Amino acid sequence: MNAIVLSVLIMVSLSLLRVSVVFALITAAVVGGLYAGLPANEIVSAFNDGLGGGASVALAYATLGAFAVMLSRSGITQRLSGRLIGLFENGNHTHAQVRLVTWGLFVALILAGFAAETIIPVHIAFIPILVPPLLMVMNHLSLDRRAVACAITFSITLMYMTTPIGFGSIFLNDILMGNINNVGDSLNFHIDRSTPPKAMIIPAMGMGLGLLVAIFISYRRKREYQAQDIAGQAETSRDAANFRLGWWQIGIIIAALVAALVVQLWSGSMIFGGLAGFALLSFSGIVRWQDQDSVFTQGMRLMAMIGFIMIAAAGFAGVMKATGEIPSLVQGSVDMIGDSRALAALVMLMVGLFITMGIGSSFATIPIIAAIYVPMCLSFDFSPLATTALVGTAAALGDAGSPASDSTLGPTAGLNTDGQHDHIWDTVVPTFMHFNLPLIAFGWLAAMTL
Repeated sequence: MNAIVLSVLIMVSLSLLRVSVVFALITAAVVGGLYAGLPANEIVSAFNDGLGGGASVALAYATLGAFAVMLSRSGITQRLSGRLIGLFENGNHTHAQVRLVTWGLFVALILAGFAAETIIPVHIAFIPILVPPLLMVMNHLSLDRRAVACAITFSITLMYMTTPIGFGSIFLNDILMGNINNVGDSLNFHIDRSTPPKAMIIPAMGMGLGLLVAIFISYRRKREYQAQDIAGQAETSRDAANFRLGWWQIGIIIAALVAALVVQLWSGSMIFGGLAGFALLSFSGIVRWQDQDSVFTQGMRLMAMIGFIMIAAAGFAGVMKATGEIPSLVQGSVDMIGDSRALAALVMLMVGLFITMGIGSSFATIPIIAAIYVPMCLSFDFSPLATTALVGTAAALGDAGSPASDSTLGPTAGLNTDGQHDHIWDTVVPTFMHFNLPLIAFGWLAAMTL
């Protein structure tokens, strides 16, 4: 068995057994490295070298968590949540109102995800700010959070796959088109900017179908949750009850949100964006000066689990690359294909699933697989659109269902702030089933029809 396949299987199996994802990643990296013949010291070195790639992401999560907790102390989102909860507590609500609130939540979260990937490119930074205050509303609706996780993952994945704006521009133009053309230069193969969005339309339809199945079939039944405390919720409710925001405080809050966005776009770093927003809010009087250190610590603690997983995932990816077995995984798959174009497309998609599940990022997967997949596609006479669809879909596969992907870690960070949403069984498994399986089917369909 290929070391990459073995490592991914171990990582997924341990995670499904509710073993800590960090422990599962480290164990899978060690076993995969030893199986590939790497000496123990090289495994440790590759793992340590890879850790640096996840440190910046983990710190970004920590600062965004601190910003989210500070912003939550203003009580703005809590007041909106409280008004919605009051609708249910007074007993005057109708079935139509319940449905309106339910669909309003889904639409709002999906639109927020769309905006966060395109016109306001903050990626998953909106989740810890927007989602936790709405958990009490979801509890009153008995809304299955697995459906909400699927909706959020859908929104942040679909846009970069199909729309060349914001993160979509990076994925479609800089990474997908750029790597395909770099490999294709020596093969007299070239695509233009209009090709990636067209090629990814059919695979994106598969994700849309998966979301509809999740909301209307798989998780349409009510699911009860306990009224647990949310991190910072008690302090927030007390603060909101004790004072009303002045016009100047509202102005600072708006300025903090704008500053967080502007600084992130200017610096290219969510870390500095989160710190800028936190710094401005510090002067709003929402939190007493002597309590700000505890607020920052609380925000970092809120995101600690996510940060450690991202760091461990970067180390795991470093070991997988050091084994040098990704090309052999692809070559071994080629040997079993024969002359069948249909089988070739399916095998390329499945190999992409394993690679992305291990690395945890579709953005980081394309440079690895494009060099191998483009010549293979040309040898099977796939069209430029079909080739682009295969490479793009093979990279996106696994991103929505990997325990170490920010497309799954982000929703968990928001939905589990009261400790009632399991990362593996409530986010990873649902998104894998409803998005990766349709992506394989529709990605294969795109390769055979385009």
